[in-house]
Amino acid sequence: MRGSVIFPAYNEANKIEVAVERTIGILNKNKNEINTSYEIIIAEDGSTDGTDKIAKNLAEKFEAVKHIHSDVRLGRGGALKNAFKNASGEIMVYMDVDLATDIEQLDELIGSIREGYDFATGSRMLHESKTKRTWKRSIASKGYNFLIRTLLRSEIKDHQCGFKSFKREPLFDLLDEIKDQHWFWDTELLVRAQRKGYRIREFPVNWAHTGATKVDLIKDVIGMGSQAFRLWWELDVLKT
Repeated sequence: MRGSVIFPAYNEANKIEVAVERTIGILNKNKNEINTSYEIIIAEDGSTDGTDKIAKNLAEKFEAVKHIHSDVRLGRGGALKNAFKNASGEIMVYMDVDLATDIEQLDELIGSIREGYDFATGSRMLHESKTKRTWKRSIASKGYNFLIRTLLRSEIKDHQCGFKSFKREPLFDLLDEIKDQHWFWDTELLVRAQRKGYRIREFPVNWAHTGATKVDLIKDVIGMGSQAFRLWWELDVLKT
């Protein structure tokens, strides 16, 4: 069973090489257990810091690595959607380039789909989760997830963890329905998946904040909140 691992990458010149090489090491180590061949796709999203050149070099160095370049920014969700549509895997994974989630848990992420789940997501909000983050971001994240669970009747505790896996057919059933092209993409995917009755596994992860984030704590949280109300209007008022 073939797997596709996708890294959305915007200005990640100082992280992408380490992320790819560590992932190759984990996948090769667990290859017999996972029983899969794999590809790694760098969904490079209009970078201006040389990420595109590093990604190109990685694709030339490693047969399993594929570089998809966009001249203009597609947004995180847009870059992921484009990469998924160019991926060949039956199991699809995406991870944040900073590897904030312990990459040793990658086999569990992939294994969740092999066990029969349609979607799987790491969670920083379960009792067993171990996280290191600033109190401001912890409060913002808890508040956001509470809003989503209340407004959109989601059963997921953590919608935004950048450590997710998918079975190909259920993912493609939802891809074109997702309207958000940036940070809300994850949430919209999980909410729509729940509404359609797909099996979702949420499991605890070890997660550590690794430095500067591209999320603007005020601007992006407000934007994601407005997207939450947009999705509520579509699903519960208009019922589309």
